[in-house]
Amino acid sequence: MDYKQVAARGGSCSLRIAGPETRHVVLLLPGAGDSPDVYDAVAERLHNSDLKTVVVEDIDGLDHEAVLEILDEISLPWAHLVGSREGAELAWGLAARTFGKFQSLTVCDRPHPAIADENGSIAAPDCPPVELPTTVVVGSSLRRASADGTGRVVYGDFRVVQLDGVENIPADASAALATEIVLRTSPW
Repeated sequence: MDYKQVAARGGSCSLRIAGPETRHVVLLLPGAGDSPDVYDAVAERLHNSDLKTVVVEDIDGLDHEAVLEILDEISLPWAHLVGSREGAELAWGLAARTFGKFQSLTVCDRPHPAIADENGSIAAPDCPPVELPTTVVVGSSLRRASADGTGRVVYGDFRVVQLDGVENIPADASAALATEIVLRTSPW
């Protein structure tokens, strides 16, 4: 594993880059407060599936422009995008507002920002639709309705996966999450 500090929006960001040299790279964005190793088990499984991973250790202070600067800094022309909780919110915005940089989207426990969540809150009613193959993974049946509603603003292949009783999907359901990511990266 290669640890790298890259410049992003006047500060720096720590990355963990690992896996085989391949044309398929997965960018993983954690939830706020997640430990830096939250994606380790997921990344190991992705490496076994011939996927390279770039894990952002901490998303605090990152916005869309900062993530794009990070990708430019490491010379990554495009990636498959994955986010969990707050990282998923960032991923939705990136996927909706950035053309040609991302090939697929997998998010955990967050509906599209223009769709009401399980509490009825809408994070960003002006967020554009996503035009990527997208999977929403939820760890509770309470989040299923908002995940299903997200299909209205995904203009591409759309899938919802429900994993009951899972509080932190990357940490507690790494095999299931890795499987969904691999399915999104496959051209078939």
